[in-house]
Amino acid sequence: MQDAQELTGGRESIYRVGDSVYRPLQPWSSTIHNLLNHLRSAGLSESPKFIGIDGDQEMLSFVAGDTYNYPLTNAIASTEALISAAKLLRKIHDASVVVAQQENISSFTWMLPPQEPYEVICHGDFAPYNVALTGNLVTGVFDFDTAHPAPRVWDLAYSLYCWAPFKTSSDDKLGTLEEQISRAKLFCDSYGTSDDQKKQIPDFMIKRLNALVNFMRQEANKGNQQFCENIDQGHLKSYLRDIEYIESNKPKILSRLCN
Repeated sequence: MQDAQELTGGRESIYRVGDSVYRPLQPWSSTIHNLLNHLRSAGLSESPKFIGIDGDQEMLSFVAGDTYNYPLTNAIASTEALISAAKLLRKIHDASVVVAQQENISSFTWMLPPQEPYEVICHGDFAPYNVALTGNLVTGVFDFDTAHPAPRVWDLAYSLYCWAPFKTSSDDKLGTLEEQISRAKLFCDSYGTSDDQKKQIPDFMIKRLNALVNFMRQEANKGNQQFCENIDQGHLKSYLRDIEYIESNKPKILSRLCN
């Protein structure tokens, strides 16, 4: 592909040509294209626009902005980024309600299995590495491959895990437990999380991470090279340690979130 720039840091074989991004088509791509079309029509300008299909690749608009990964430092670790990320997640969820309420929504092809009740279409991986910033503000979001119908708290819990972040790896963690809980509470409040949802957050973080661990194992057993490599690199063990971390600190997390 002439004048193509490979985009690194995530999935392989993703290229930018001008203002377009070329990504390999997946079994769930048509479902995500319909979702992206709906989100854009609902006024979500922060998400990619589906442009078309070129052979075995999809074409999406490039989401401009600064991108980051763990460890969280500088702009992505700022309070402004945290608040704007939470508000954007709420915007995605609210815009997706109509899609989630379709009678046959669970029959669509999704990368991750739908989780009842189908309140919204979750992004599925609303993490710091899947957003774009302008200054300290989150102004874009991409990589909707993991989107799937589920309760709001399912997506909210995983987002909190990623943004607090409730991680134990020296490469990923940020601050003390108290600081992580404070960031989680600010994210919740900026999203507009209800008291009932806050009470469910620790349990849903654990459920969501267990679902991720099971998915990784299933994909690796199928011979999916990406997940085999992730497991070899220690990602699965990190998730298991993080589950233990959240479980052992659940009373503290719950007390502060609900205070």
